[in-house]
Amino acid sequence: MFISDPEGFKDFRGLKIYWYMEKTFYSYEAVTLQGKMKSMADYRNKVVVIVNTASKCGFTPQYAGLEELHKKFSEKGLVICGFPCNQFGNQEPGDSKEISEGCLINYGVSFQIFEKTEVNGKGTHPLYVFLKNRLPGFLGGRIKWNFTKFVIDRNGMPVKRFAPWTTPKQMEKFLANLL
Repeated sequence: MFISDPEGFKDFRGLKIYWYMEKTFYSYEAVTLQGKMKSMADYRNKVVVIVNTASKCGFTPQYAGLEELHKKFSEKGLVICGFPCNQFGNQEPGDSKEISEGCLINYGVSFQIFEKTEVNGKGTHPLYVFLKNRLPGFLGGRIKWNFTKFVIDRNGMPVKRFAPWTTPKQMEKFLANLL
């Protein structure tokens, strides 16, 4: 995002410079499964885990582990945000109602779930563009599969990316240190 005076430049000690201000995690919004816009700024001063999820994936049992982390650490400031994604093997084919029911009935999920989201390609959600730029990972910025997890610290800085096969239990010590 560029911020400038009407001519597009700021005067700095006699020099005309183009002023640039990068977006932060708190600059983004996403739509919840209930259809409400949610600002990431609502998570200011929290440790946030952003994870792309799917209900018909071999990693789907991680919902239970994420819920355990949520219950164990939410009072200390941990927030889990699930972003269902159907870009990997058609493993999240349902609509918002089906996703919500599946998360609740099968895994007792009480953490925030957002609308189905694209994490790769032309339709990538802007939040995921930001996260992948900050923490590119093994595939040079692409998400490899469902249940890739990004951790944002209390200052809104992406600090760690976990692979799909990393279980929530394996993340616990890292998260506890941030809290």
